[in-house]
Amino acid sequence: MLKHLPKMLVGVLLALTFNACAHEHSEAAASAPVATEAGKNYFLIDPPQPTASGDKIEVLEIFSYACIHCAHFQPYADEIKSKLPAYAQFGYMPAIFNDQWEAFARAFYTAQAMGVQEKTQQAMFDAIHRDRRTFRSFGDIATFYGEHGVDVEKFSQIAYSFEIESKLARSKEMVPKLGVDGTPSLIVNGKYRITGASAGGYPQAVALVEYLVKKEHEAMTAAKAKK
Repeated sequence: MLKHLPKMLVGVLLALTFNACAHEHSEAAASAPVATEAGKNYFLIDPPQPTASGDKIEVLEIFSYACIHCAHFQPYADEIKSKLPAYAQFGYMPAIFNDQWEAFARAFYTAQAMGVQEKTQQAMFDAIHRDRRTFRSFGDIATFYGEHGVDVEKFSQIAYSFEIESKLARSKEMVPKLGVDGTPSLIVNGKYRITGASAGGYPQAVALVEYLVKKEHEAMTAAKAKK
């Protein structure tokens, strides 16, 4: 039997989405010069937070499927992934600002555990923001994944497993420590935070990630050379 989340909203409410999301969507020209001033275009995370990427530099997008700005940013997230060097790794961390966002975070981690997150990432954004699909319960979300070849009952069981609960707890703990209060936000190696607004637009955010990844790599290389 599929479980329902407490206080699950009746459908995806755009008003809630806009309140929870940072209003950062910008169409600044990609050719504009990229500013790289700390404290203005990107922010230092103090203290730096641990990553989950091993020896690789981690680029993390803090997002939610319920956030329309994250839907707008998804093509840029794909661009970042395609441009990252071998010494860097891209990942997602869902923000949980309310019950609705927790439901989608649970779905994200479950899809990830079942190996279908990448192929359903854009489809979920499309369902919510393009098709205006209504998700009244977690069962409705599980049905969506069933339409993409996932065993619905297994999906629902894994969704409430210890593994997923642990990941949700970590997200709730980490997002505030990273200083994130709106989505999408980008975190480079647990040290630097970027938003579309701070970067001057989404194309500039992509370029700024490239700059900070290179900066971090050079710093790590120099530190190793001194040992």
